[in-house]
Amino acid sequence: MSNIAVIAVGGNALTREDQRGTLEEQYENARTMAKSVRSLLRKGWKIIIVHGNGPQVGNLAIQHEESARLVPAQPLFSLGAMTQGALGSLICLALHDVCGTEISGAVSVITHVVVDRDDPAFATPTKPIGPFFTEAEAELFAETRGWTMVSDAGRGFRRVVPSPMPQATLEADAIAALTAAGHIVVAAGGGGIPVVEDHGVLCGVDAVIDKDFAAERIASAAHANALVMVTGVPSVKLDFGKPHERSVEDMTVAEARQHLADGQFPPGSMGPKMSAAIKFVEGRTSPEEPPRFAAITTPELVYATLDEPHGVVEGQRGTRILAAALPTLIDTKELVG
Repeated sequence: MSNIAVIAVGGNALTREDQRGTLEEQYENARTMAKSVRSLLRKGWKIIIVHGNGPQVGNLAIQHEESARLVPAQPLFSLGAMTQGALGSLICLALHDVCGTEISGAVSVITHVVVDRDDPAFATPTKPIGPFFTEAEAELFAETRGWTMVSDAGRGFRRVVPSPMPQATLEADAIAALTAAGHIVVAAGGGGIPVVEDHGVLCGVDAVIDKDFAAERIASAAHANALVMVTGVPSVKLDFGKPHERSVEDMTVAEARQHLADGQFPPGSMGPKMSAAIKFVEGRTSPEEPPRFAAITTPELVYATLDEPHGVVEGQRGTRILAAALPTLIDTKELVG
């Protein structure tokens, strides 16, 4: 049986902080990710890609509001669907460009994710979307547009929206079938289109689901072996910003849970990734199922982090979160059958 890896790519990995978010910039960033995917395909992995949309959906919201005098602005969940289509197309084209005839197909699935209408996240928006603004601009948008604006790590002010926890993925069976057929699947873009049940009918709701938690739901439903969260830093660091700051290559779930409780991973940065990793690794349902592991790293280091044993690839690797500590020099492939 082939190994399955779910790769969660942040919206900031497609539009980096020093970029404006042009189509050309996003496409080149997607090609960088596609090269890592190609390396994994050559080792026999089947791939599902989940992507974020924070910068893109925020920018699209601004475009809609600015043009509302000419055409009706659409609700946030509809904008999420639009970014799923746009970014899904971009990623699929990059995969075809880089992988060529090595892939049988790359399929983007418009994905709906069920959330709880009583999730406390709806009362406390925390998910940043769109560009950075000055304090004066933030005050103006809060007053004129009703946006919730917060200071983001000293870099400026951003709009924040509710980010409820994902419960289930409506298209999970279709994603699994396409993966089993050998296609690369792009799914749950932007964390998925959030929907709630209202008297037996599913309705869209304005929110942006965290893509790492959505990727965990996709990975668990697909019985994946690995959940890879692609971010802007090569590896997880302990005591970040302090004189004794250090990178971690391998971390057990127990260690990850303790570090999370100690405040090593803030809610606005590494916290959701570590929480999703813990949930995924601990979600193994039977002894017959291969052990799971999670990884956190940059697009360039996905292959070295995910598939190679210690000592084979020289240089830096990302961080892996494992069910238990590894014996020295064990091959990671033993973890995934």
